Amino acid sequence: MRSPAVRSLTTPLSASDVADLRAGDRVRLSGVLFTARDAAHQRLATLITAGRPLPIDMAGQVLYYVGPTPPGPGRIIGAAGPTTSGRMDRYAPALMALGLRGMIGKGVRSATVRRAIRTHGCVYFGAVGGAGAVLSKHIRNTEVIAYPELGTEAIRRLEVENFPVVVVNDTLGGDLYETGRQSYARAG
Repeated sequence: MRSPAVRSLTTPLSASDVADLRAGDRVRLSGVLFTARDAAHQRLATLITAGRPLPIDMAGQVLYYVGPTPPGPGRIIGAAGPTTSGRMDRYAPALMALGLRGMIGKGVRSATVRRAIRTHGCVYFGAVGGAGAVLSKHIRNTEVIAYPELGTEAIRRLEVENFPVVVVNDTLGGDLYETGRQSYARAG
């Protein structure tokens, strides 16, 4: 049985970092996360199809599916809660093929994405939806690095410290949503 301890990882993530993770593991991420939502993913896909370079090197990176709100007085960022990951499913496999090691969002992923996670050695982390104000307290710095005209959907570089996530889908096919449903059914 795996320890319930929280694992600490620093980005960028290596293949061995993600290979050691299992669905249900609690993780605290420190380092850099990049934000990307629907509009940014569409632009990245266009660049990939055209064989052009992306605004960030995906190798070892973690994408956070978030569109942060404007910062309040004295803050560097507003609420930064996860958005529904399924909307990025059609783009995720191509990014994993370029070395993406992690994704953060909420909700289930498609069978295609779960296969790509196993194939490319990636991991899908869940963050708590509705807790954007709490999550933003783990963000130490933010900078728009691509597509500023997209506003909240621009690609941002976030420096984070002890950002709390849980492994939903791991490199061996583990799925927290599935095992969670099974545990709940057994308990009932």
